[in-house]
Amino acid sequence: MTGKVYLVGAGPGDSKLITLRAVELLEKADVVLYDRLVSKKIISMIPKKTEKVYVGRAVGDDTTHQNTTNDLMVKYAKSKKNVVRLKGGDPIIFGRGGEEAEFLKENKVKYEIVPGITSGIGSATYAGIPLTHRKYASSVVFVTGHEDPEKKKEIVKWKNLAKSVDTIVIMMGLSRIDVICKQLIAGGMDKKTPVAVIQNGTTPKQKMIKGTVTNIAKKVKENKITPPTNIIIGNVVDLSDIIGWK
Repeated sequence: MTGKVYLVGAGPGDSKLITLRAVELLEKADVVLYDRLVSKKIISMIPKKTEKVYVGRAVGDDTTHQNTTNDLMVKYAKSKKNVVRLKGGDPIIFGRGGEEAEFLKENKVKYEIVPGITSGIGSATYAGIPLTHRKYASSVVFVTGHEDPEKKKEIVKWKNLAKSVDTIVIMMGLSRIDVICKQLIAGGMDKKTPVAVIQNGTTPKQKMIKGTVTNIAKKVKENKITPPTNIIIGNVVDLSDIIGWK
């Protein structure tokens, strides 16, 4: 008999946005394996008796880091412990939760996936940007700006996205914002299309800068914006001037 692994989303940053199910599991866990973007307030919710293991990966770290996390989940579960694998945002929106679930399945470990509010939605909402709107946006796409380095070529077709969707939400794309915007323009996107870059979304350190696809890369440098960020492209960005509340 083994323990069970819970792949849990901690939400976008604000500790009050974590789900009741997530809190319940943290209180009952024997071990919590947590990521870099999980807030200190959420970590403080974990009982003192619970073993806490940091498994966060910083930008630039070796991609084999994930193998260690996978092995830890299986090791603890096969020691008959209940494990919470705690991730920022949602576990299966660019959180590698799908890969981890596959690994657990292969190793005959029971698991449950608990959704969380992804940062792409949470940061936009806190910035007063509705990702969909009946007048301005009937479609939205979530895209990673940083694909698996082991891929032989980039899969995201930025030029095709330029005229096929109303709102584009880019996660982990800050370092490539200049290249991405140039590809979108090359694909036919209007050069005046509004762009917002939200840093530390939903937290007290939240900061947003706005521009267009032609000048946002320059503004990012001028304002010394650093990760974690979410990039939102589309006409809905301008609505933050009207309905922004934070």
